[in-house]
Amino acid sequence: MGSKITGLVVALVLMFGNLAYAAVPPIIEAEAAIVMIADTKQVLYEKKASGIMYPASTTKIMTLLTALEKGNSNSTVTVSSNAANCEGSSLDLKAGDKLTLGNALYGMMLVSGNDSAEAIAENIAGSIPKFVKLMNENAAKIGAVNTHFTNPHGLPDPINHFTTAYDLALITAYGLQNPEFAKIVSTREYTVNFLNGKKKYVKNTNKLLKLYPGANGVKTGSTNEAGDCVVGAVKRGGVELIVVVLNDDERWEDAPKLLDYGFKQLGL
Repeated sequence: MGSKITGLVVALVLMFGNLAYAAVPPIIEAEAAIVMIADTKQVLYEKKASGIMYPASTTKIMTLLTALEKGNSNSTVTVSSNAANCEGSSLDLKAGDKLTLGNALYGMMLVSGNDSAEAIAENIAGSIPKFVKLMNENAAKIGAVNTHFTNPHGLPDPINHFTTAYDLALITAYGLQNPEFAKIVSTREYTVNFLNGKKKYVKNTNKLLKLYPGANGVKTGSTNEAGDCVVGAVKRGGVELIVVVLNDDERWEDAPKLLDYGFKQLGL
């Protein structure tokens, strides 16, 4: 009898111990973060998720979404001298280069080409301000009420270019419903083909695609003002989670921790 009681006690301790462990959120370095179920928008974890933050190149999530909705992937993008000379991360575009919008989008998302983002914006809307207006209209439609963009790439604007971890998760969840969006953000490597025959091989800056089983997106970002950021997506057991960490020196450690925590809450 005594051994049976002891066995029951041990089982209960293990069971409730595991539950208690699963319920303890990880300690992370991110200034702001969130874990959200993509289809239901249920929040499984948040840290200052509604705090105003700089998005850096996670801005390009909205640039991609807007370009896919307003443009034609087979249309021709002609690179202006303004776009070719855009500072920061680059696809190494030259003034006069021509490529399809689809190829420009892969270049923008995989290597975070700021030049590609500007070329896309100019060719779809006629000017960067007109394209940014479309981005902001999209944010409002999605419900990202604490987001405002002033450019398509995320270079710093300390007053008028901002978002929140929650809004980035909402925008990403919306974007992932578009199969072309989902395909681009999950691509690890790609050969960008120019219409003059030039080619450029690019690799995705999102390390989660290799680090975390089931990862299928989405976008990195990094500036001095924003710090290191990543928005990730992972599918497991029929559930897709979105993780956002902003201003995080340990983003490649913290994002997996948060995903583990999120899936544990769901028993996956």
